[in-house]
Amino acid sequence: MFPGMVVPVTLGRPRSVAAAQDAVRSERQIGILAQRDGSVDEPGEIDLYRIGTIANIVRYLTGKDGTHHVVSQGEQRFRVVEFLDGWPFLVARIERIAQPEGEAETPEIQARFINLKRQALEALELLPQVPQEMVQQIGAITDAGALADIVAAYLDLTPEQKQEVLETIDLAARIDRVSRFLAERIEVLRLSQEIGQQTRASLDKRQREVLLREQMAAIQKELGESDGKASEIEELTAAIDKAGMPKEVEEQARRELRRLERMPEAAAEYGMIRTYLDWLIELPWQLPPEAPIDLKEARRILDEDHYGLDKIKRRIIEYLAVRKLAPEGKAPILCFVGPPGVG
Repeated sequence: MFPGMVVPVTLGRPRSVAAAQDAVRSERQIGILAQRDGSVDEPGEIDLYRIGTIANIVRYLTGKDGTHHVVSQGEQRFRVVEFLDGWPFLVARIERIAQPEGEAETPEIQARFINLKRQALEALELLPQVPQEMVQQIGAITDAGALADIVAAYLDLTPEQKQEVLETIDLAARIDRVSRFLAERIEVLRLSQEIGQQTRASLDKRQREVLLREQMAAIQKELGESDGKASEIEELTAAIDKAGMPKEVEEQARRELRRLERMPEAAAEYGMIRTYLDWLIELPWQLPPEAPIDLKEARRILDEDHYGLDKIKRRIIEYLAVRKLAPEGKAPILCFVGPPGVG
């Protein structure tokens, strides 16, 4: 919690409930300290930061399910001097941390204040659906320290980063720290806005294409071209899908198919593109896997189909043996010579 902020808090631990109830009964302020590790169920002195915020309990509520809630308003930073024993809840002796007189009036602080307010208003413009009241609240702030605390409270920071801001007592250093955090957030918001605009532009382009295609279909229908051409395009699309072409060839085929789809059937290039696509589709892009070379089976087939010719058979078997040992190597071309009918 930061000074000046109104924050609802749900009380879960018996010690916290007892402390809040005692403060309400005695009309005293409370001190709010953040835990170093939020997973600790029963934090002790060493589990709490030493700088926190003095707060007034504006309202205390008990839910129907027995839960306890307080609405607290931060007032001022404080530092724990020492924790005191003998109480049913954590009690400490503290010192209030006050802002030095006139510190916020120096030219350096005023320059930082103006820059931080400009950044805050820019961030609000980049955020979607920001309440106008928040813009007015930021614009009406005249205290530099209050502006730094409020901006840090609203920023999407980690608990550790918020504690860093809370513990930064020097006003100039605090404003600089918050300004750096805010600059990072503005950069993210700008990128998010650019991505959103690009996405919308892409959607607008697709919607325009859909509209144009619908108009083109209506025109083609009037010209009597729609039914036959649409089925032809569908057949070609399915054939390209099944052809098993390499990636580059498939991309080229689909480009030509899109050209064909936009082109009137009476155009001179229509038949050429259709013939080209048919040729690409009919090519044997997916060859069957080669069977392993079986030398004994090859010899058996040669002996069964051809009588004699031992020298030729031996040369064929040698050729197959080389292909089997070095399938990737370059093999000689066998040339068979003989009269017609002996092959």
